[in-house]
Amino acid sequence: MKFEDCYKPKPDFPNRYISPQKLFSFLQSSYSDLITEIGRSFHNQPIYCLTIGTGSVKVIAWSQMHGNESNATHAMIDLLYSLENDDDLKNILLSQITLDFIFMLNPDGSDRWTRLNAQELDLNRDFHANQTAELKFLKKKIEAGNYDYALNLHEQRTIFTTDGIHPATLSFLSPSEDADRKITENRKKCMAVIAEVNSELQKLIPNHIGRYSDEFYPTSTGDNFIKAGLPTILFEGGHFQDDYLRKETRKYYTIALYYALNSIAKLKGGTEGWETYSDIPENKETHYDIIYRNVKLNTDHDCILDIAVQYRELYEEGSEEITFVPYVIAVGDVKNKKGWKEIDCRGKKFISETKYPKLDETVKFSFE
Repeated sequence: MKFEDCYKPKPDFPNRYISPQKLFSFLQSSYSDLITEIGRSFHNQPIYCLTIGTGSVKVIAWSQMHGNESNATHAMIDLLYSLENDDDLKNILLSQITLDFIFMLNPDGSDRWTRLNAQELDLNRDFHANQTAELKFLKKKIEAGNYDYALNLHEQRTIFTTDGIHPATLSFLSPSEDADRKITENRKKCMAVIAEVNSELQKLIPNHIGRYSDEFYPTSTGDNFIKAGLPTILFEGGHFQDDYLRKETRKYYTIALYYALNSIAKLKGGTEGWETYSDIPENKETHYDIIYRNVKLNTDHDCILDIAVQYRELYEEGSEEITFVPYVIAVGDVKNKKGWKEIDCRGKKFISETKYPKLDETVKFSFE
């Protein structure tokens, strides 16, 4: 059986939003013998690491470095749950690797569904400043762990496609070690793994796999870990058509995580097949969530233009799921972009309290 045939989402976590308290309770009740607390967040919430497997190849991975990116947390939960359906897959994989998985590195941000931590700092840009407690614990764990690979797990916006048509449902990156983007041996190790993952995913969701830009970011976590000698692979979970709650993305994220671990176990630091990494198309920034086409403004000088809208994800304390609030992001000629939903207003007049839609405000207008 292939892993995708035994994939099942863990029913205890149906929503995109995961409260830290619910996650902690689940880990303590289901995996108490596998988890250790590696530190505490700025607001004194625990940060747990689950250790599984007995293999010689050591891998570390972490989720929700950005609090509003829960797909990787779901993927790890679903991976463990799905492997219970096939002892052969489970035993083969876990006999070859030892995985340390840090759930929800940023629990304070996850609680509020924000990218930043409670200090309003981005953990992924704090490598040298070293101001965040959470990143210090990750760095300490890696310094002591003698790992062979790291998986830096994130999510990306809905704006990206692979070809201007298909959404970049998953994108991967072998990060650069310097501004010149030299192809080093450690980068080749990452490229070889990504190439194998891409090969499997293309069978399931062809044209939905992208390659993230390898621009070097001097303060970012992944770039600095690989620069220090640890092969580090970036995952970015993205959009799937009509899937803003990312249930389909969650599925393919889990499958990608399995095949990444399986490839790491098989390659054992080798670089076979790394050249095909460059065949993966680089992400293109081509889409908005909604575009209203051919809108007539209610001004002294009638003109026809487009209004582009993006959703913002907001969480209200005490709720079980996030909400999507549309914001005006561009006004004018946006014919060089597409919308996942496009509405032709056919010259209908824009009706609002203001004559002109303001950028970065919620959509509160209609047409007549």
